Amino acid sequence: MRKWSEFLREEEANGVVEVILILVVLIGAVVIFRRQLQALVSDLMSSVENKAKAVE
Repeated sequence: MRKWSEFLREEEANGVVEVILILVVLIGAVVIFRRQLQALVSDLMSSVENKAKAVE
């Protein structure tokens, strides 16, 4: 029974490491592509504003 509980704790730690690695990759992608993302969001917001003005 002791080995089983150790195995379960070990697997939980792997899940935490995986989540941390995914977050690091996502943050790295945001940092690398920051300018492109800012331009995309800016274009999307402009499009939304223009279409909202057209509805009025």
